[in-house]
Amino acid sequence: MGVLPRVLIVSLASVALAAPAISQKADSQINPKSVALQRQGQALLSAGKIDAAEDVLETALAVDPRNRRAFVDLARVAEKQRLFGKAIRMTNKALQLEPNDPDAIAVQGEAMVELGAVARAQQNLQKLQTICVRGCPQVAQLSAVISRGPTVAAAKTPDVPKKN
Repeated sequence: MGVLPRVLIVSLASVALAAPAISQKADSQINPKSVALQRQGQALLSAGKIDAAEDVLETALAVDPRNRRAFVDLARVAEKQRLFGKAIRMTNKALQLEPNDPDAIAVQGEAMVELGAVARAQQNLQKLQTICVRGCPQVAQLSAVISRGPTVAAAKTPDVPKKN
């Protein structure tokens, strides 16, 4: 009699732990509506309609929060808005879904350079070089940004006296 309750508890615990893993979707199973919205947001971003792109990309993530490309595109929107901390947060979310996403690594590295964290951007470049054995455009893109250096950190704000 003492064995049966223990077996039931162990089996119920294993089912409870396995349920979240079963319900997770693979990247290929991202909601098609979310993918369509992400592509629309990407087109809006390319057209320079940053605010509209941000709205559509956020909607894409509301439809399916596993759409890492939407996170990367939102990071690009944040860079256009000069919100580099937000860009890094968005790429972190994409990298949680896929740690070796070359686009997310490159965009994150670019944002790091803009914030003056060139050493950390170099680490991203090294990771990209490891991932992209044959070479990929993200390596050249991030290398160019690192070579150029930060544009925001180098810009100096004008000295304006404070008013009381």
